[in-house]
Amino acid sequence: MNPNEELTPRRIVEELDRYVVGQEKAKKAVAIALRNRMRRQRLPEELRDEVAPKNIIMIGPTGVGKTEIARRLSRLCGAPFLKVEATKYTEVGYVGRDVESMIRDLVSVAVSMVKTELAEEVREEASRRVEEALLDLLLPAAKPAEGTPDGAEAAESRDGCRRMLAEGALEDRVVEIQVASSVMPAIEVFSGTGLEEMEFNLGALGGLFGGRRKRKRVPVRQARQLLLSEEMDKLLDMERVSEIARDRVEQMGIVFIDEIDKIASKDGHGGIDVSREGVQRDILPIVEGSKVSTRYGIVDTRHILFIAAGAFHMSRPSDLIPELQGRFPLRVELSPLTKDDFVKILTQPRNALIRQYTELLRTEGVGIEFLPEAIDRIAEIASRVNSKTENIGARRLHTIMELLLEDVSFDAPQMAGQQVVIRGQTVDEKLSGILEDQDLARYIL
Repeated sequence: MNPNEELTPRRIVEELDRYVVGQEKAKKAVAIALRNRMRRQRLPEELRDEVAPKNIIMIGPTGVGKTEIARRLSRLCGAPFLKVEATKYTEVGYVGRDVESMIRDLVSVAVSMVKTELAEEVREEASRRVEEALLDLLLPAAKPAEGTPDGAEAAESRDGCRRMLAEGALEDRVVEIQVASSVMPAIEVFSGTGLEEMEFNLGALGGLFGGRRKRKRVPVRQARQLLLSEEMDKLLDMERVSEIARDRVEQMGIVFIDEIDKIASKDGHGGIDVSREGVQRDILPIVEGSKVSTRYGIVDTRHILFIAAGAFHMSRPSDLIPELQGRFPLRVELSPLTKDDFVKILTQPRNALIRQYTELLRTEGVGIEFLPEAIDRIAEIASRVNSKTENIGARRLHTIMELLLEDVSFDAPQMAGQQVVIRGQTVDEKLSGILEDQDLARYIL
């Protein structure tokens, strides 16, 4: 898909509809935000830098699709995506993660993406080197000089071994290779040490500890993968990888800040409220646009898209500091899920729960069929339990499905070839006892 031509707002919403039920307002808002980023790329350079992303706050209970919308959005455009929780960060000067670490984590995500993409360019050369290395391991004897009888015999032997290697006849042969040791020294973390400083320090220690290698005996099939990974890393131009990754983060990066309502303070008084406000003030320059030092270079955050989300049960978006509110101009309210929504979640998306469980049991040779009455009853129970206990949205379906299919999942290896039909009566028999006992329902469901 060409993002500049085919990824229209309508097309984006259609793609999101495949995985997320309902929430049309939220889908429309993020679709427009993503399209505007593509439009910005077409602007003259002097105007392009002046167009800031329209950051979004999603308001709604847990389990209604906030995170899934943001995650699917990033996959559509191939953008670096990072989900963080606002509660994990602390104000500067306190023990905990500083807010700039979210940008460093986002850059690491982008570097992994770019390395995966560029690896295809060097795969052929890396594979050739791995083949020669495997031949050296399989034929460890010293090579006689060319032009001598022994040299001709050795070349013929090597060619024969090459053919056998290509045909897969040597996959189980055990060879001894040297691989990088993954053992790192134990490091004591002091609260006064910044994470960025720690990254650079660890990088400096890499020559002492990360460069160690150990010998390992593995089959050829495993040796090939280990050696291929190392050779591809050697052939990749990390300066180019870093440059592309930084540019991708700056132009297309998406940070999803969950639980932002948990750092909203109602009146700004009291110890915990002051700490929350401090985190907000630390987040503010990142969202406004600042330069963050990372191990891959300086990253400008001005054009990163920030999507914040929270239930806002105990607070309101207006409880955030005014400066931060102003940096999230778009507010979208997501509606609680209904029984009809649960029916659709069970059956319609590409990753629908019914399909997941059907395919999982099929691997054991067990067929399973959910009658419409059973699906309707599952949705009804999920809706009822959510209304009487904590509303956790679609996550309630996971709990109900696990309880419903517990016996089948347990006995599946002994049920190969059987067909299981789930009826409405089956659902009632499995769950009625739990539903009748309110205390038990709160604990289990």
